[in-house]
Amino acid sequence: MSPADSLPDPADRDLDDDGPGVELGAIAYGCWRFAGTSVAEARAKVETALEFDMTLIDTADIYGWRTEEGFGAAEALLGRVLAEAPHLRDGMILATKGGIQPPKPYDSSAGYLTEACEASLRRLGVDVIDVYQVHRPDLLAHPGEVGETLTALRDDGKVREVGISNHTVAQARALQAYLDFPIATSQPELSPLRLDPLVDGTLDLCMELGMAPLAWSPLAGGRLAGEPPAGDLRAEAVCAVCDRIADEQGVSRSAVVLAWLMAHPSGVVPIIGTQQLDRIRECARATEVEFTRELWYEVLVAARGEAMP
Repeated sequence: MSPADSLPDPADRDLDDDGPGVELGAIAYGCWRFAGTSVAEARAKVETALEFDMTLIDTADIYGWRTEEGFGAAEALLGRVLAEAPHLRDGMILATKGGIQPPKPYDSSAGYLTEACEASLRRLGVDVIDVYQVHRPDLLAHPGEVGETLTALRDDGKVREVGISNHTVAQARALQAYLDFPIATSQPELSPLRLDPLVDGTLDLCMELGMAPLAWSPLAGGRLAGEPPAGDLRAEAVCAVCDRIADEQGVSRSAVVLAWLMAHPSGVVPIIGTQQLDRIRECARATEVEFTRELWYEVLVAARGEAMP
């Protein structure tokens, strides 16, 4: 593989973070299926993720709301982990999200978003959240109101940076217009089976404004991790190509899929949510995968189901 044919190293990325002084890892660990386990089990997952440089730990107040503990369950469990092992806090970029409140369903009003952030701080048992993200855009909240609220939370020292999740390019620009500091992260759904952010301007805006793109559901909800669903031709095609690359490079298919996302020049950081320690270790090997342009586009063609124009 010649340097001219190589895409950027998927591990070569950074997030300007003046708070905990922790470099953003190439892969992040997500807590959307985190709730409902023991503190010991949860701690093992966080420790394993941090061991393999998955420094951004991403959660949300809505995660776990259908469990017995209810709304805030995932944050509360992570808080119990940090209370038991406070040293872990020093090695992570702690990110959470607010703004979803069933059955409304969304509320980014000044009063609610402030209360949501303060409740997250209490559940997590921390003084400051490194990255506080608006989980989904509230169409009834003016971006000026949201921007003023996020600015106040930042000025009050409750959050270090702010981010967005599931926002369109126009929504991101509108919010940025009411902030005098940059939005740090953008969290879209992105996988070989969900390609919209590649072409709808989401990743282009990240490169333009310097936002770190955090990809949720990078393995397409598990459709690319195990046997693809019967009749899912796109998933089957992507799995076939990635299996071949995985065999050639001695890694798992999941590692190849994650590396494919990470190879994009915007510096995509996929968020994995596996509850199995061996799978965390397996996914970490994505940083070892090498893509040429030809290989990268081969996966894209399989994902599109048609040749490039």
